[in-house]
Amino acid sequence: MHINSDPDIRISAFQWVPDFAQGMVRDIRIRWALEEIERPYDTSLFDATQPRDAEYREWQPFGQVPAFDDGNVRMFESGAILLYLGEQDERLLPGKLQDRWEATAWLIAALNSVEPTLSTIVSYDRFHADKDWATAARPAAVELAQARLQSVSDALGDKNWLIGRFTIADIMMVTVLRNLRHTDIVAGFPTLAAYQQRGEQRPAFQRALKAQTEPFAEYEPQMA
Repeated sequence: MHINSDPDIRISAFQWVPDFAQGMVRDIRIRWALEEIERPYDTSLFDATQPRDAEYREWQPFGQVPAFDDGNVRMFESGAILLYLGEQDERLLPGKLQDRWEATAWLIAALNSVEPTLSTIVSYDRFHADKDWATAARPAAVELAQARLQSVSDALGDKNWLIGRFTIADIMMVTVLRNLRHTDIVAGFPTLAAYQQRGEQRPAFQRALKAQTEPFAEYEPQMA
């Protein structure tokens, strides 16, 4: 667990998730951003197998993670939280108008245009792999995902990051691409595979990944 003395930020996270979800829960996006700008934070850990109570749903209406509280605002949704943090530090979101809004557009594109197509494949593979209808529907889902990935690859081109320099848009897009880590789909787009690898190799990402996954060993359910 990432704990600092007198942190000014608190985020919610899960104390344990199954292996396929470890490193994937969306609080990693917020942890990564905070690590990039070296801001301390603390975590409130919840049991993913149990419904969240009414008090938590006042913080996060859908009972999901992450939720965020810095003493000034309480909010939810990883995209909104990243934008909030970006407003406070130009290492995450540039001050130049064109760059700022281009990064914002890419963050929203990762959430709206890319992630839903990838999440469909994850759903088929992780939760419905034994269903005939999922097997039949998967090729069309992969085709749509590949079309979206090609568009991102074309836009990225020979740049290291989506707008040229690293921003919250890259935090979002890299974590979205990681949804397909159980497949070789992203590997079919060498530009995107290299881009994802650059993001994952950043020290701040590695610290965020370690912070998210450290509690899992402590809280892992004991199987009979």
